[in-house]
Amino acid sequence: MLSQLRDLDLQLLRLFVTVVECGGFSAAQGELGIGQSTISTQMAKLETRLGFRLCERGKGGFRLTPKGEQVLSATRKLFSAIDTFKDEAQGMADKLLGELRIGLSEGLAANVLEQVADAIGRFRGRNQAVQIELLTAMPAELERRLLQDQLHLAIGYFSGNQAALDYQPLFRERQVLFCAASHPLFKHAHISLADLQQADRVHHPYRFVQAREPFQSAASTAQTEQVDGTLAFILSGRHIGYLPEHIAAPWLASGRLRALQADALSFEVQFHLASHRGQHPSDAQQAFSEDLLQAFATADR
Repeated sequence: MLSQLRDLDLQLLRLFVTVVECGGFSAAQGELGIGQSTISTQMAKLETRLGFRLCERGKGGFRLTPKGEQVLSATRKLFSAIDTFKDEAQGMADKLLGELRIGLSEGLAANVLEQVADAIGRFRGRNQAVQIELLTAMPAELERRLLQDQLHLAIGYFSGNQAALDYQPLFRERQVLFCAASHPLFKHAHISLADLQQADRVHHPYRFVQAREPFQSAASTAQTEQVDGTLAFILSGRHIGYLPEHIAAPWLASGRLRALQADALSFEVQFHLASHRGQHPSDAQQAFSEDLLQAFATADR
């Protein structure tokens, strides 16, 4: 009885189908390239494996038994399934599959989002069927999700001190110190460092390493990690604080904000593409990372 299907069984079944399609042992010799006695021996092996006769052969000619007819039908279905599997497997070999979960920092500039969109377009142009999920979160949350394998990639301004994460530079964002129109400093013709030291500044507990900020002040009763929170504090007229230029631009244009010693006190924040160093990246993740880095490299030219 045929309890397991082996490579030899497949060879014997192919021989069987060829014999049937050719109309007998003698006619199949040329197709198979072997003698009639060898064909007969191989057919006998197959019948022994199956436990029953497949065909009648002799002076009356070649004809299938009822069980032989059923085996022929089942064999053709089997080979059709094998061909389908081979085609699908070949397609999968060249196709990116799976899913990608990508985290983005809040408040990204329009041109940065354009580069992310460019990367998505490049990736979608590949041979792929990948489910992509985008989410926005604070830098600390993005790093936490990367460490817990809830994200594959993240774009943000990170501390850079997570040994388990790999950081690749993407772009820089300029930060400028601002006050609002209702703040006492707004109408001062000349603002000294002493004036700024007396102002209540918005404090960022995670967002920047303090040493990066050219302006340091001990006076701070406002704290937030979020750009929107910083903007709200500044617009209150009671605080000064750093904002990305693109966030402040419309408020600056309308006269609601004023830059404070922009040349001397502005600075840049490096944004990175972060991933988990200890996790082997999928083909899809590697491909998207390449497309993302290429999109930003192209934008810098």
